[in-house]
Formats: sequence, C-alpha cells, structure tokens
Amino acid sequence: MTIMDTIALMRDRARRNELLARHTTARIGGPADLLIEARTVDELVALAQRAEEVGMSHIVLGGGANVLVSDLGIRGLVIINRTKELKFTIRDISARLEVDSGVVLATLARDCIERGLAGFEWAIGVPGTIGGAIVGNAGAHGTDTSANLNMVKVMRRGFAPEYWTPRQLAFGYRNSALKQYAPGDRPIVLSALFDLKRDHRTNLERRSAEYVAKRKASQPPGATMGSMFKNPTGDHAGRLIEAAGLKGTVKGGAMISPIHANFFVNFNGNATASDFKALIDLACQTVLERFNVALELEIELLGDWDAQKPEIGA
Repeated sequence: MTIMDTIALMRDRARRNELLARHTTARIGGPADLLIEARTVDELVALAQRAEEVGMSHIVLGGGANVLVSDLGIRGLVIINRTKELKFTIRDISARLEVDSGVVLATLARDCIERGLAGFEWAIGVPGTIGGAIVGNAGAHGTDTSANLNMVKVMRRGFAPEYWTPRQLAFGYRNSALKQYAPGDRPIVLSALFDLKRDHRTNLERRSAEYVAKRKASQPPGATMGSMFKNPTGDHAGRLIEAAGLKGTVKGGAMISPIHANFFVNFNGNATASDFKALIDLACQTVLERFNVALELEIELLGDWDAQKPEIGA
C-alpha cells in the first residue's frame, strides 16, 4: 500500500479546525488546521511522510498531557497518536515488552500488573502515553521511564525509522535528547522495547495501590496538564510557589491548585491558554524575585503564541 493509499483510507478521520481542547488533559487549546488520528505505526509513519512530501508542518500528540496548546491553535497537521499494539514475551524471571508509542501509560501499568511484571507500577495514575513519557522521561515514586528501557524506534524527518539506544537518548531528569528538538521538528517516537522483571501480582497491586492513594492525597483532581515545572536541584517547585504566596491564585478560569502548587487547574472548565500562561509568568517572576530561582517548565507550549491566527486558505 502506498502512502497515498494510506492517506485515502484515513480521510474519514480527517477534521478541519478541530478544537484541540478536545484532545488535551487540561481541556485547553484552539483549532488545528487539520487533524487526523493514526491507529497503527504504519499510519503514523505514512501521515508524517506525506506531510513532509507536501511541505506541511506537522506535530504528533498522544494523550495530551504535559502540553499547553495556544488559544490560537496549531497550524498545519496535528496527528493524534492512537497506536495501541503491545506484545509481551515472558520468560522465567523476566519479560520483554514491545509497545507502540500511543499506548496509554495507566493502561500499560495495569496490563503489566495483571501479568505479574514489575517496572510500570509507578505509572498507574500517570496521564499520557508511552511516546510522551519517553520524550520527557516521565516518572514518579523514585523511578522513571528510562529505568527499564531497552530500545526506542524513532523516525527523523527525511529518514527511515531507526532504533535509538538509551545512551543515544541521553536521559536526564524529565529530559531526553528528543526533548531538545522543537516539538515540530522532533523525531517521532514509534514504539519501544522494555525489559521487565517477574514479581508476585499481589506485591505489584499493593505497591500500585499505595501510589494511587498517595497521588490522590497530594494532587488535585480535575483538568490539569500534570506538573507545571521541573523541581529545581535540591528543592521542589510546588514548595517555592507556595512559599511565594501564590497557592490558590486565580487568573480567569485557571487556578494554582490549593492542594499542590505545582499543579495548575482548569477549575471551571472555561479557562483559556492565556489564563494558564498568565499564571506561569506570574509564578516564574515571583519565585525569581523572592528566591532567585529560575523555574523551568516541565510542560511544553505548543502552537501560535505571538501571532494572530491566519485565515485558513489565505
């Protein structure tokens, strides 16, 4: 099947001027010029390659966590990654996991627990997908995505898919070599291989239940994009924002959570990206003035932030 054949089969999924608020965990984001869901890795590759052939800018979104999409939206093509294949090869004391980048972290965590495989219990309540977790080296409870990673299949612009090792990915705290690219130029994560260990299901269920309980007790419910800022070395972003007196601060429909100050909440469902950006700027400025600490975003800003939206077709 050619790329054009693949695109033709996906036309029924193509939507123009689709609000990205429908595809982000914070329920924030203006329209995409064109949005298409990719349900297989082959479709994901075909869409990206076709966009490159015709000179169309394109970006991939997974679960829509850890991103703030502008009210003005995103120009070009937005590919929603709905790839979902996963395969377990279980041995005596270990297992190999092959997983598509669109698989939801929490779903994968439950699948691993059911099979008695340790390594993803930390992700039981974490939003987002494997692809995004690899880019940002997502983690919790003292571990992260890179801990059990063996290999990642990526596709750079203009190149065929290739495998990158953990060393090539240069993982750090909520960081990787992939995150150094601008979102629109970033190599696309297609799939990954993980090495997991066998464990008793009861142990895994106990640990995951503890993690869920801790998460519920310390993090706010509702529409958020996850932790807003990275923790500075030797400190916590939430502590600094709270100590700056900003806990509970509201801008429009966005609020710095009174439960955990590193979470910003779309508390009434009517917040705009501009509301969130105003809180981000306020937190950065106030913490810098009070404590001489420059906060660094953990989330990514996507879309048009400084220009008026052009007319489609103009």
